[in-house]
Amino acid sequence: RSNLYQTNLLRDGVRRYLQLPADQTVLILHAKVAQKSYGNEKRFFCPPPCVYLSGPGWKLKQEQIKARDLGEAGFRVCGYMGLDSMGSSPMETQKLSFEEQPDAKGFGCAKALYISDADKRKHFRLVLKLFFSNGQEIGTFHSKLIKVISKPSQKKQSLKNTDLCISSGSKVSLFNRLRSQTVSTRYLSVEGGAFIASARQWAAFTLHLADEPCTRSEFPLREGYIRYGSVVQLVCTATGITLPPLIIRKVMKQYAMLDVDEPISQLHKCAFQFQGSDHMYLCLSTEKVIQFQASPCPKEANRELLNDGSCWTIIGTETVEYTFSESLACVREPVSPVPLITALQLTGGGDVAMLEVHGEYFHAHLKVWFGDVEAETMYRSPKSLVCVVPDISAFGSDWRWLRYPITVPLLLIRDDGLIYSSSFTFTYTPEQSFIPGQQVLSDVPQGSDKLLDSIHQEFTRTNFHLFMQS
Repeated sequence: RSNLYQTNLLRDGVRRYLQLPADQTVLILHAKVAQKSYGNEKRFFCPPPCVYLSGPGWKLKQEQIKARDLGEAGFRVCGYMGLDSMGSSPMETQKLSFEEQPDAKGFGCAKALYISDADKRKHFRLVLKLFFSNGQEIGTFHSKLIKVISKPSQKKQSLKNTDLCISSGSKVSLFNRLRSQTVSTRYLSVEGGAFIASARQWAAFTLHLADEPCTRSEFPLREGYIRYGSVVQLVCTATGITLPPLIIRKVMKQYAMLDVDEPISQLHKCAFQFQGSDHMYLCLSTEKVIQFQASPCPKEANRELLNDGSCWTIIGTETVEYTFSESLACVREPVSPVPLITALQLTGGGDVAMLEVHGEYFHAHLKVWFGDVEAETMYRSPKSLVCVVPDISAFGSDWRWLRYPITVPLLLIRDDGLIYSSSFTFTYTPEQSFIPGQQVLSDVPQGSDKLLDSIHQEFTRTNFHLFMQS
């Protein structure tokens, strides 16, 4: 009886969460590659890794801490970021302090991280540890893999070795350094609906490749690797704001090369010419983003002279997002490892439908929930969970009248009630050909349970279609 009470209590809590999610999100932005430092030099990662804290759950946590008379000071979030090597010295770990932005997100930035030549790895991850200022640990969060390079590749990239190439649809950051001075670094960003050149924050842009010359309103996208001379469009991942179609040009010694069509590589210098314009290029002037008119080179028709503000460095970026909610739990343990779902695979059907959940950071204390219904879950590995798909009847009596798809969110819930939401949903879809027409169903008397049961059994046995989507 006690277990049933606990189960019903948890289910009621999940329903409340689904109606008003009190999530806490940790978003880490970082570059795909990092240039190694040699000797005593420190090549700080550029753009610097950034952390954003968002979601109403942070405010809820603040109120809980206030209620325990710990005051404002106990709620402040602080963190440390460093490399994931076991031998990391304290020098390589940087303290993060979070400041609240106008959009209520907390923002922190690790400006002084680097990898020395004593570290022989070809790849590494960043590790972020978050705490409340009262000493309570929030959790540990990892970045995606970062590739170590010695310096930007000067040779022509081959599409046989695509490690450093930049593909259409991938995310990039653009930064500019006047006279190659680190202190003058500015990043293309978006603020207040306008493009700016920021010394503090950088934005990730999705770089799309166009099929042919196009207008801003009609931009046919295509796959493939970005080459110089291609028409591209930059779309801010956070706001969706876009720049007009641009032709990407290779930069050599402050000249835009008009006849180069080789693939673009990480940390290359490039320029962005506005398509259809008279030698106009994307340029920064202090914090403003403007258009600059390049000068044709009289001796070489395939070159145009640029100014410093028109020469950008391009680098691929990654984003990893961790979301959790403590609204049902009195969490004493860290929220990590925070599981991440990357894919779903359905096997079987009807009464024996099984769903394999693929991802990272899984453990044996997790259960898969379909909306507010807990599924029987089996732990396979840190990258795989398997669960039994609940019958549609578990969602209430209305299952008998199912004529349209029903979509439920997929959640992972830890033993102590900690909720991990995901971007994935699960859809139960009826097969209309196996259900009598809607008119027949609507004419069935309410007492005809036997007929409805037989319809449901046949529907479940032979034509129970389930779909996943993210």
